[in-house]
Amino acid sequence: VQLQASGGGLVQAGGSLRLSCATSRRTSSNNAMGWFRQAPGKEREFVAAINWRGDSTNYADSVKGRFTISRDRYTNAMYLQMNNLRPEDTAVYYCAASRYSSVSNHPGNFPSWGQGTLVTVSS
Repeated sequence: VQLQASGGGLVQAGGSLRLSCATSRRTSSNNAMGWFRQAPGKEREFVAAINWRGDSTNYADSVKGRFTISRDRYTNAMYLQMNNLRPEDTAVYYCAASRYSSVSNHPGNFPSWGQGTLVTVSS
């Protein structure tokens, strides 16, 4: 079970980034997947999740309307398009695979995690 997040970087407020999560076929083909983030000194928090077919999504209130989660079932890749970024979005972003096929926002439902990619938004 392997997940690899990438695409983080430094961006100015109002800018955009696209995160990617590469996974093994065994990892995620029938599993929901999600993005979480952890800012310095804070607990890990839910960002977005998508079900196994890619037709149902869930977002944290803080990112609704700005972030879009998607997945490619043929390649088992997952993406997070982040627009209109804010300084408070600064965090390490992690991709994760759920043990279930439907969306979830509880980190306990995600047994598989990638290593994280740092997003820094300057004001």
